[in-house]
Amino acid sequence: MLQPLRKPSEAEPGRLGRLSKLPVFFDLKDRRAILVGGTPGAAWKAELLAAAGARVDIYALDLSAEMEALLSRDAADGSLVLHRSRWSDAVLKDAALAVADLEDEDEAQAFASAAREAGAPVNVVDNPAYCDFQFGSVVNRSPVVIGISTDGAAPILGQAIRRKIETLLHPSVAFWAAYAKHLRERVMQRLQPGMARRAFWERFADLAFQGRGPESYGDDVETVLEQIASEPTQRAGRVTLVGAGPGDAELLTLKAMRALQSADVILFDDLVSEDVLELARREAQRLMVGKRGGRASCAQGDINDLMTRLALQGKQVVRLKSGDPMIFGRAGEEIEHLERAGVPVDVVPGITAGIAMASVLGTSLTHRDVAQSVRFVTGCAKTGQLPEGLDWQGLADPNTTTIFYMAGGTAGAIAGRLIAAGCSPDLSAVMVSNVSRDDERWTGSLVDLGRASECRDPAKPVIIGVGRVFGRVSHAKGRMPEQPVLLDATA
Repeated sequence: MLQPLRKPSEAEPGRLGRLSKLPVFFDLKDRRAILVGGTPGAAWKAELLAAAGARVDIYALDLSAEMEALLSRDAADGSLVLHRSRWSDAVLKDAALAVADLEDEDEAQAFASAAREAGAPVNVVDNPAYCDFQFGSVVNRSPVVIGISTDGAAPILGQAIRRKIETLLHPSVAFWAAYAKHLRERVMQRLQPGMARRAFWERFADLAFQGRGPESYGDDVETVLEQIASEPTQRAGRVTLVGAGPGDAELLTLKAMRALQSADVILFDDLVSEDVLELARREAQRLMVGKRGGRASCAQGDINDLMTRLALQGKQVVRLKSGDPMIFGRAGEEIEHLERAGVPVDVVPGITAGIAMASVLGTSLTHRDVAQSVRFVTGCAKTGQLPEGLDWQGLADPNTTTIFYMAGGTAGAIAGRLIAAGCSPDLSAVMVSNVSRDDERWTGSLVDLGRASECRDPAKPVIIGVGRVFGRVSHAKGRMPEQPVLLDATA
């Protein structure tokens, strides 16, 4: 039996969930605000009020160093006027806002009562009982302003959230938002209501998150408008080669974070850590393209073609590479292929494994007493053997530190060639697995490097360092074992 057809009907809008506080943005431009107290906390509140354009009258007898410094340099906007006296009910007349940092409970209660009597919203620092509003953490990309509140429950959490947002919003967002004010009237004059205007503002928003200022699209408002309005409706795709660093997600650059957060598709290598991938945009498609020595890998040509195809479909593609894309990361081949196809390419540097190893071991690769240069060398060719044509005499230079990448399987051959070229068998060498993630570390003499490599976990990528600078490592208490043995840092 056929079911009766149902006519479309408008659904009820979803109900707004409970708000612990109403987020509002208070216009204080050229309005009077009262601030009582000379403490460091009061100084921060005074600077905040003045930055919002308020005329701040400060009442305090004693001033902290922070308050004195603020008064000496003035604020970004508004004004700051110091009154070396106590506050009174009279000073609250016509105030738009009243803030105080007071330790005495009776005085705090009196101030809150007087402010409310005068019709001024009041905040007594760290005393919620006498607050009509609270200050949250602020992300300033003015005219874009983001306020964060935890309802006083966890201010440190609010600050952590602010730092997270700071990493995602490029400073240029402020310039785009300011430009929007100038463009709005012209857009309304030139573009028809509906899809034309919506498409314009969507393209405008895309550009605002690409990390370049409006001036890169023209010298004046009219030129910028013309450039954006004339772009095709479909968003142009591009590829960003991003260095994921050695594995520790906290070593990512802010620019890498922003690229991950704006990606439609992420092509990542086998060595990229889960911690780094966790920072990517949730909606982004993730494709593992598995470039790893000694294992089955995607062909480089297939990766090139995939990036190109996705970008030409209008996707924002991130090619996420372990370490730095420009150090043994085949970035040159990928850039050339994409440019031939007319696909725009950006590169975001990452911390390469050699630099990360130096940091982990606490040693300078160019310590001026023992090394005046450093070399990064690939330790493995396509054949799985040592590359042909390496300058072993140059690599044996006693004043050079040499870092060998992808050299786990060729460590013994490297040691033999260096010794044959004149290096002392006792020259210091190090080998670290999964650098920055505290896996296995070894230090010892060059002559023992091959034997140590045979004892390593072959599933873990290693990086090898050779040079006199590493003689200090074996004596660094708590960093490395004094004997040339493998150390499992998790044991």
